[in-house]
Amino acid sequence: RTMHSELIKPPALSPGSRVAIVSPASIIDPAYVHGAVTTLRSWGYDPVVSPHALGACGSYSGTLPERVADLAAALTDPATRAVLCSRGGYGTVHLLEEISRLPLRDDPKWIIGFSDISALHALMASRGMASIHGSMCKHLALQPDGLPAAALRAILRGESPAYTAPLHPLNRHGTATGRLVGGNMAVLGGLVGTPYDIFAPGSVLFIEDIAEPIYKVERLLYQLRLKGVLGSLAALIVGRFTDYRPDRNYPDMYAMIADMTAPYGYPVAFDFPCGHTDDNMPLIESLDVTLTVDAAGTRLVYKN
Repeated sequence: RTMHSELIKPPALSPGSRVAIVSPASIIDPAYVHGAVTTLRSWGYDPVVSPHALGACGSYSGTLPERVADLAAALTDPATRAVLCSRGGYGTVHLLEEISRLPLRDDPKWIIGFSDISALHALMASRGMASIHGSMCKHLALQPDGLPAAALRAILRGESPAYTAPLHPLNRHGTATGRLVGGNMAVLGGLVGTPYDIFAPGSVLFIEDIAEPIYKVERLLYQLRLKGVLGSLAALIVGRFTDYRPDRNYPDMYAMIADMTAPYGYPVAFDFPCGHTDDNMPLIESLDVTLTVDAAGTRLVYKN
């Protein structure tokens, strides 16, 4: 479900391509940005730190006009081929109205990030454009040789990832194909009913979150159920839910999600490596994927 019939996948980067580092939300430790610059240079790219990326204004990296200006400049600069968000936190939602006015489809480039950056992925999805839900500056600085960094590098070179995840006792077996959308549950839940509402029947949805109580995630899933989406997904990929406590109703988040999806017949994959964890594998949003969940575990393959 998009305003545009033809999905746009930004082109692969070439050696020497410019990668802009922007901070659309919270303050970032400059050391992580400098470390990410080193990693991107080692990949053969030309990283450029945006003017306000290392700034501070309250809890944000800059005033709203400053954050909009940095992101808009990166997205409209012909030399910039990818935009790496330095971190999430909170604040990306502030930028959607202004950034949505840009001619984003005229010069497509990769947007990279996760957590609060899910709001930007939702914007790109609304424009019929693919984007990368993946690691940001901290991971590229601290684990430049990690699997997520290597997978991100491969995607930027034009490769399509394929992932496996081990068997999980709550998995529901099956095979499904659909458009991959998703990200942080709290952020995406805040966009339901807006032009950036990504939840649509027939999707392969992936979800993750940090520090959200079980009942709050359940409330968001009820919202999708009452909206008619939860029951009409093609498949559900349950990423990592971290920094929360069991409650009197459920021993963990996965048990609650298993209950919420029990009435439906589509495949559900639990404990997929995406979210606020060291093995946060990059996922290309808005492209078609095939998910297979069986006795061997989970496999996610891109169709194009």
